[in-house]
Amino acid sequence: MTRIGGDVVVETLRALGADTVFGLPGQHALGLFEALRRAGDVRVISGRVENNLAFAADGHARARLAANPDGPVPVTPLIVSTGPGALLTLASLQESRAASVPVLGISSQVPVAGLGGGRHGYLHELPDQQASFRDVVKSVHVVRRASQIPSALREAWTSAATAPYGPVWVEIPQDVLLGPAGVPPITSVTATPGVPEPLPELVDAAAGLLGAAANPVILAGGGALRSGAHAELLALAEALRAPVVSTFGGKGVFPWQHELSGRSWLEDWHTTEFLAAADVLLVLGSGLGELSSNYREFAPRGQVIQVEADLGKLEANYPGLGIHADVRFTLQALLEQVPMRKSDGRAEKAVSALLARVESRLDGQDLAAERKLVDDIRAALPAGTQTFWDMTIAAYWAWSAWNPESAPIHTAQGAGGLGYGLPGALGGAAAGGVTLAVSGDGGAMYGLAELATAVQHGLDVTWLIVDDGGYGILREYLTGAFGQSTATELARPDFVALASSFGVPAHLSSLDTVGADLAEALRTPGPSVVVLPALLKMFAPTHLEKA
Repeated sequence: MTRIGGDVVVETLRALGADTVFGLPGQHALGLFEALRRAGDVRVISGRVENNLAFAADGHARARLAANPDGPVPVTPLIVSTGPGALLTLASLQESRAASVPVLGISSQVPVAGLGGGRHGYLHELPDQQASFRDVVKSVHVVRRASQIPSALREAWTSAATAPYGPVWVEIPQDVLLGPAGVPPITSVTATPGVPEPLPELVDAAAGLLGAAANPVILAGGGALRSGAHAELLALAEALRAPVVSTFGGKGVFPWQHELSGRSWLEDWHTTEFLAAADVLLVLGSGLGELSSNYREFAPRGQVIQVEADLGKLEANYPGLGIHADVRFTLQALLEQVPMRKSDGRAEKAVSALLARVESRLDGQDLAAERKLVDDIRAALPAGTQTFWDMTIAAYWAWSAWNPESAPIHTAQGAGGLGYGLPGALGGAAAGGVTLAVSGDGGAMYGLAELATAVQHGLDVTWLIVDDGGYGILREYLTGAFGQSTATELARPDFVALASSFGVPAHLSSLDTVGADLAEALRTPGPSVVVLPALLKMFAPTHLEKA
């Protein structure tokens, strides 16, 4: 067979380590999909809508990173066509960028002659498709000749896998993909992502502050989790006897049941004050954004040390000693200098008191059903089940209350867009193992078409749909602010019947039986659906009343 540009793309991806791609064909991308067919050894997970496919690629990368935090950074390729197909991925790529997920987006383009805004009238032509992606992804790469493909993909892969991880974008014109390869078969392309190392003098300063601190506290964010700093964080916390609170994105980087674990109740004022009272607060891989700062009410009274691989986030919200570096490398350096303290029990008692205050505050509200639901879902999961949560009230609870040990949690909290749950879980299942997706009925409607994808590829996903008849969290927000809601109540299908029409086993559950129903669904190979009619409530926001 005559090799074409599409073959060079697939050869390069294989050489870089890709064994699975998420792709949806389009007229300009025919050369890519023919090359995937010819290769035969790269798994293609298709989808029904491009934004869902991009969410699935995101879920695949997260699941692989969670399963092997010490391994190579698991960049996941996403292949779509020009114009409408490409543009539909933008909201999903925003989530990948906000959550630092390494996705390699590859889009076809109009023929080379149409690049540059010449308005030639090609199908799907945009004056400047790149412009739509420049401020969403980490980097954009454009190919104009087949010989440029290996280097462009290597650069993009390296960009995606360099901390902070994130999505990247490569555009390859139709005629390049269909034209002659022009280069011999590609087998030796490798990527060597760089890791930002901390400056020694900054490590010295941070070690001095931590060593002298009477009440050090650590806030572990998503950057700590992404860097695989689990062991180093545990060692430093135990050396300093420093309590550790996790952001929503950092859940799982520190043992949930550890005596120094303040867990992740960041929207509770007691936790906000606990962090603010530290004489030295070590912030690892968090920009201290809106949610992590309890809606900007966090006001540290001590010294802040911020370790962050994303240079733009350093001191973006709070002044402090900023260290631009990978969290894991920084902790390794700190461990060589900080003293080992004997436990006097103060830190452990402080953590216990914090969790008791959080518990007492929840006990004062009528939230038994919501708390039991989180516990029932968690208890139903086999060890190792990866969970993917949409923007729904159950997920808002899980951000704070979910125990991620042996059940990693992945959410759309980074950018906050709807529709992540099912497609993210499909990507996670494609990475291997059983996954759970959790959506509300509103978010579920975004991804219903992907039930067909789950069936087609035999993906082992259980989908819990909490049906409250509308956009539940927005109903709460509007009612709380204005006394009534608008445009939040939704017509929706019979989810059980709809799932059954795809050939997917489905069950109508209740708050009393959801744990058992989920456990049964998770034991059933392949996709399954559990529908839970329930009107859930959120705990009272403490940033509005600080008590």
